[in-house]
Amino acid sequence: MEILQIVGLGLIVAVFAVLLRENRREMALFLGLGFGILVFILVLGKMGAIFTVFRDLTRRANVDELYLVTLLKIMGIAYIAEFGAQICRDAGEGTIASKIELAGKILIMILALPIFAAILEIIIRLLP
Repeated sequence: MEILQIVGLGLIVAVFAVLLRENRREMALFLGLGFGILVFILVLGKMGAIFTVFRDLTRRANVDELYLVTLLKIMGIAYIAEFGAQICRDAGEGTIASKIELAGKILIMILALPIFAAILEIIIRLLP
């Protein structure tokens, strides 16, 4: 159960971060950042399986792979923006975190436009 290991390590890191925050706030921030990167590296291998399933479903549904690539980019932007925003919040910079989230949402909308256009084309073709 990898999740138990990640949660256990997360709890240990959280305790150390609380202790460090009293005297060395910047070290607590780096500890949290390091833990986030470690978790990302640990689950990175599992993401390959997700990509494989998505690619197989795309091929079976006879859908253009451009849509899959776009969807994966959107997911990447969402995760990266969330990670960056949480780091900023941990540093006490809620305003910067909000701006990161706003930028992520705008970039997601831009990437989603071709998908929305394709869906609208299908709807228009289906209407009498």
